[in-house]
Amino acid sequence: MTFSRSQRREKEHIQARLWQLYADLKAYRERPAPGRRAHLACRFDALFATKTGFLRLDRLLARLHANRDELLVVLDRPEVPLNTNGAERDIRAMVTRRKFSGGTRSEDGKQARDTFLGLYKTCQKLGLSFWDYLGDRLKVPGAPPVPPLPILVRQRCIEMA
Repeated sequence: MTFSRSQRREKEHIQARLWQLYADLKAYRERPAPGRRAHLACRFDALFATKTGFLRLDRLLARLHANRDELLVVLDRPEVPLNTNGAERDIRAMVTRRKFSGGTRSEDGKQARDTFLGLYKTCQKLGLSFWDYLGDRLKVPGAPPVPPLPILVRQRCIEMA
C-alpha cells in the first residue's frame, strides 16, 4: 500500500519490471537457453536488490531476494511451473471438505486425510481409478491389478520427456 505519489511511482516501476521478468522466465521455461539463464538470474538480482527509498517495498524486495533459490528453480528445472496454481487446485477439495466437516480431530486423522487425498490426486493425474487402486491394495476380490504408483509416475515422466 502506498501513501504518496512517489511511492506509487516506485511501486508501479517495480511491478512493471517484475511482470516483464516473469514473462521472460515463462519464455525461458518454454525454450531454455544457457546464455539466457545467466541473464535472467542477473535481472532477478538487480530487481530484488533495488533500493527505492520506500521502506515497505524495500523490505518486500529483500524478503523475496532471500528466497532467490526457490524462486529461480525454473532456471535449473524448466519443467517446474512458475506458480502454485496446480498445487492450490489439488488441495481445494480438502479445504472445501474441511469447511463442511470441521476438520479432523487428531494428528492421525489429519495424516490419514492427507495421505488419502495425495493418493486420490495422484491416481486422478495418472488417469487411474482411485477405487481400482484401493481395491488392488486392499485385495478386494475382482479388483483389477494396478501397478505401484511410483512405477506409473516414472512411466509418465518418461512419456513426457
